[in-house]
Amino acid sequence: MSTAPGGVWNEHVTAALLGTRRRSAPPLPQAPAEAGDAAERLLDQAALLTVRRRAGRRASGGVEPIAPAPVEDLPVVSPAAARRLELILGGTQIRVLPEWLEAAAAHGRRVPARLLPDLLERGRSDRMLRPYIARAAGRRGVWLALQNTEWAYLVGAGDDPGGGPEVWRTGTRNQRVAYLTALRGTDPAAAREALRETWGREPAPDRAAFLATFEHGLSADDEQFLESALEDRGKDVRQTAADLLARLPGSAYAARMAARARACVRAEERTVQGRRRTWVLVEPPRTHDEGLARDGVPFHPTGSFAPGGRSGGPVGTRSAWLREILARTPLSAWTDLFGLPPGEIVCLPVADAAGRADARAADARAARDMHIGWARAALRQRDVAWARALLKGGVMVDEPEALADLLQVLPGGEREQAAADLIRWVDGDPDLLRVLERIPGPWTGRLADAVVAALAAAAERRARSHEHTLTQLCRLADQRLGPDAAPRLEAVAARLGTAAPGTTAPGTAAPGVRASGAAGHALAELIETLRFRHDMLKELSR
Repeated sequence: MSTAPGGVWNEHVTAALLGTRRRSAPPLPQAPAEAGDAAERLLDQAALLTVRRRAGRRASGGVEPIAPAPVEDLPVVSPAAARRLELILGGTQIRVLPEWLEAAAAHGRRVPARLLPDLLERGRSDRMLRPYIARAAGRRGVWLALQNTEWAYLVGAGDDPGGGPEVWRTGTRNQRVAYLTALRGTDPAAAREALRETWGREPAPDRAAFLATFEHGLSADDEQFLESALEDRGKDVRQTAADLLARLPGSAYAARMAARARACVRAEERTVQGRRRTWVLVEPPRTHDEGLARDGVPFHPTGSFAPGGRSGGPVGTRSAWLREILARTPLSAWTDLFGLPPGEIVCLPVADAAGRADARAADARAARDMHIGWARAALRQRDVAWARALLKGGVMVDEPEALADLLQVLPGGEREQAAADLIRWVDGDPDLLRVLERIPGPWTGRLADAVVAALAAAAERRARSHEHTLTQLCRLADQRLGPDAAPRLEAVAARLGTAAPGTTAPGTAAPGVRASGAAGHALAELIETLRFRHDMLKELSR
């Protein structure tokens, strides 16, 4: 028998061709002793020889060795957290993956190296995951991304584009946006000049994306650049410039909008039932000119002829123009006009100045236009006093969604209670879902109490329409509601007769909860998700 590697391999090939009954494979010292019959031993030894041959093969010329992965500067998550991530990547409660990654990064931990390929592959098809992956993948994740072009999205996907100033000259659009955003945070003037130098060479979509970074560090110093952008060829560029100028109360743009607003709105003293009081008289603009279009008010603004809130009725172009003008007018224009604080202004009676036959309906439309315009202005200008006044004034009964948008303007200490009050106000109304969609998580404290109460109320309503509402509420709550709410929801399920002893596998109905119809099933799934998230966050904190 030949002892040369090629001879041993050839003898195994001969044994395979002739059959092990006619020719046995030569024994190998390295082969497993527990091999079964001759055929099994032949296959095991062939596999061993194949690995040995490949391991000893020299690389062909011109191949450069891959640089080793850099040393990690963050510890890996705990073994329990790693096992849960593996479970999530396998499809169990996959919707919590962003929260897992965010929590891991918040605790200064990284994803285990063995799970990075599966995680990077998932990010390849899900763009929304990429920023979360970038924050938790560690240095090994970026190193792997450089070895596979399909994972290259990770390079520059985080908050730091990497590469320094040369990224502005050579990077992708996303990398350049990230660079400009970071520079706007530290040196807005330098970022503005960098963009000015390349502005004429950038395609319109890139110009719009770069201009949007001016929201960071926005100041009066940017006004001239933004005014020039109002003449840009690109529609999105012009709109972005107009939206940014509307956030500069002392700008020429703001003065133009204030003049238009004062032409539509005036104060008038009236005596009603023996009481002297200031009224807000409103008349929407009658025409739309080039100046209005140049300043970002299109001929058909978003919402034109759309239903106008709970009260129904269309929103025509004149009302839509008025709302756009009000949304872009400095709120100080109204405190100057009325000489009152925001809390009193929003409660002033509003009337349609045209004196139409349907006066009551016209007055209601005028009031709605004013309040929505003020709400949009408060949101754009981040004006806490006006946001607080509109939320507490009780005047926007037809527009709870607009109120929900204002929650983000309030200070953190006020937001939770204001959101809870708003949810209680619209509970049982179809607007509840649209309001909750606008309230980001986490839902904790008094806000969580209000959400749990809304879920319980929806569960207790047996009509089919309410079953659908409950299902949608559960879908919203499973990622936003604080996991500590699970015991209270279990009590709701038990009270409704859906509780039963037993256990289930992860990702199915919650232990102790038996689904009863679509609503019961949705509630059980919500409880299971909250339990899963509770354990997940606990593991990541260790």
